[in-house]
Amino acid sequence: MRIEQLQAFLAVAEAGNFGQAAKQCGITQSTISRQIQALESELGLPLFHRTARVKLTIAGDQLLSRAKRICLEWNNINRELGELRDGKQPELCVAAIHSACGHYLPPILQQFCRDYPEVQLRVTALGSDRALKVLRDNLVDVAIVMNNQFLTASPETIVEHLYQEPVQILMAAHHPLSQYDRVPWSKLIGYPQVVFKDGYGMQRLVQERFEKLGATLQVMMELNTLDAFRGVVRQGDAIALLPQGALVEAKNDPSLAIRSIAASNALGGSVEDSNLTRQVVLVTTCDRLLIPPIQHFCNLVRQTLQKEPQKKEEYIA
Repeated sequence: MRIEQLQAFLAVAEAGNFGQAAKQCGITQSTISRQIQALESELGLPLFHRTARVKLTIAGDQLLSRAKRICLEWNNINRELGELRDGKQPELCVAAIHSACGHYLPPILQQFCRDYPEVQLRVTALGSDRALKVLRDNLVDVAIVMNNQFLTASPETIVEHLYQEPVQILMAAHHPLSQYDRVPWSKLIGYPQVVFKDGYGMQRLVQERFEKLGATLQVMMELNTLDAFRGVVRQGDAIALLPQGALVEAKNDPSLAIRSIAASNALGGSVEDSNLTRQVVLVTTCDRLLIPPIQHFCNLVRQTLQKEPQKKEEYIA
């Protein structure tokens, strides 16, 4: 059963005449007759009484209301997909890591709203793993996350590198480690740490680095907001290893201190091993990039980094 057969059936039922129905459909009478015959053959029952004025049979009468609903749905989905192709989608959903939401995305979001005022923009701050899951579940269109090749390895996924940023140490202003300009790994591993909750790429990155160094990560607390990290760290000896983009607010807080990790290692690793950075990427799917608003949003993300490279640290630091 094909949609054009149902459309021909409805045209004949409405017109009561094969010739008139053919004119309405813009096809020949022989073509519409073949379509009806093929439909009747598939269903195994006649749909019309072929009299001077064509009338519905019992089978045709039962098919009529359902054929109308099917054709109406077909017309609706064609209209909706046409609007999608033309960029008239009702909303665009983005999931992004907290630091990107707070300090990298705002100018992009504002520009997108000016360019597509009719599209409702929805942005949710999530950990990387969760953001990639909602992308896979088709709940968002774009994810801006910490790179994880294991979670983005699928043929339909598009992954674009955005920026790389160093991981630094957040501590209270009076913390013993604040005496260092750059803290050696051998010194920082002795202090309890506040880390992101499970499902955040940063927790995995820090845990893997400690395992690589043969050291034990002393987890004092798991959190999932940058405000909470600042509040807990300023109270005592706990420290937090956080990406540069998560430390913008802390830079202006006199009760907190930020230190880099020294490019040397007293635990036996190489200088290269001591460098800890994270890579932030844009993730979407190839079919979504065919939709004009999504394509435009992704272009804005790229252009922001390429247009003003000297300001990258302002956006992501």
